[in-house]
Amino acid sequence: MTRLPALGPRGEGWVAIQIMIFVWIGGGGLWLPGSVSGAALVVAVVVGFALIAAGGLLAVSASLALQGQDALTAVPRPRDEARLVEGGVYGLVRHPIYGGLILGGLGWSLARSSVVAFLGSVALLVFFDLKRRREEAWLEEGFAGYSAYKARTRRLIPWLY
Repeated sequence: MTRLPALGPRGEGWVAIQIMIFVWIGGGGLWLPGSVSGAALVVAVVVGFALIAAGGLLAVSASLALQGQDALTAVPRPRDEARLVEGGVYGLVRHPIYGGLILGGLGWSLARSSVVAFLGSVALLVFFDLKRRREEAWLEEGFAGYSAYKARTRRLIPWLY
């Protein structure tokens, strides 16, 4: 059980907050880029785009796995007809879409050398950690095997967290 609010019958409020943080990250990178130059900028851009690519791969592969199981939804409450997905990228991490979006946000902030976008990415990490706790309370209610799955997999980012 969790004390985190549902923010709507299916968790719609969580998605609204998420969108605001995405605007913070995207806008921060576009309108408030850093002033890094030279070799440091090249490294920041290369590492940033590598993180964006890794995050995109993680999120897209997870989305495809969920779509194939009728489990893909924008809100945190699982669909009634959904089945628990434990294979593929879900064998590495419980919330790979969230992890991919976090990596993408960090990559964007690096590529743009934006402190504002970086702070938004940190906020996104904290936000997704809270959102996954709310989601996991619903998943444990709906899937008998979720607790065992939770015990053997990382939360958001493969091999790290």
